[in-house]
Amino acid sequence: MLLFSIITAAVAPGIALLTYFYLKDRYEAEPIHMVLRVFLMGVLIVLPIMVIQRGLELWLGNGPVVFSFAVSAGVEELVKWFVIYHIIYKHKEFDEPYDGIVYAAAISLGFATVENVLYAIYQPMTVGSLLIRAMLPVSGHALFGVTMGYYLGKAKFAAADKAKRRFLILAAVFPLLEHGLYDYIMGSGSTYWALFIVPLMLYLWIRGVRRINRANAGSPFRLLAHEEEIKL
Repeated sequence: MLLFSIITAAVAPGIALLTYFYLKDRYEAEPIHMVLRVFLMGVLIVLPIMVIQRGLELWLGNGPVVFSFAVSAGVEELVKWFVIYHIIYKHKEFDEPYDGIVYAAAISLGFATVENVLYAIYQPMTVGSLLIRAMLPVSGHALFGVTMGYYLGKAKFAAADKAKRRFLILAAVFPLLEHGLYDYIMGSGSTYWALFIVPLMLYLWIRGVRRINRANAGSPFRLLAHEEEIKL
């Protein structure tokens, strides 16, 4: 019973955040089964990511910068980008810019949820520590996903091929840098880490909400919704 309670508490933040981002789609909500499928992809990529990270750590070492930006953030964000690009980017359901945010957040939260469950099982956890993990690593992964999805959405609907390529690159690079900075701060060992991580999380949330609004504003279904409002 205790184990079930711990797992439930570890899973809840990921499901709550996924619901939040799903409901933020104002004009053409994605099929729930598609979003859940991508969430499960995030669950399934945990093991291969861990294997790749272990191999890179043995090869490159675990210096703070290398580990934060290459081994941890680099592998995780590039694998998520690879999966989203090859499975979702060209899918017919990806039909408005905000869809990129929904799917990238879903795969990120699938990964973060498994990570959170593993920490809850194998590390001594309290209600306070689970709450901190919900506010920091779980929401952090979600916000890195928002960044990735925002630029994937811009790439999907860009008119010029050059712009598409640029946005696809930004969709990989920007979340990697955000994630790497997050990991570097958290792994620094500084007693003043909160003075750096709190402003970073505030920045990510503010930027994330703005990107959500911009992506929704660029929806081709926005005009249709407006026409329906006029008819009513």
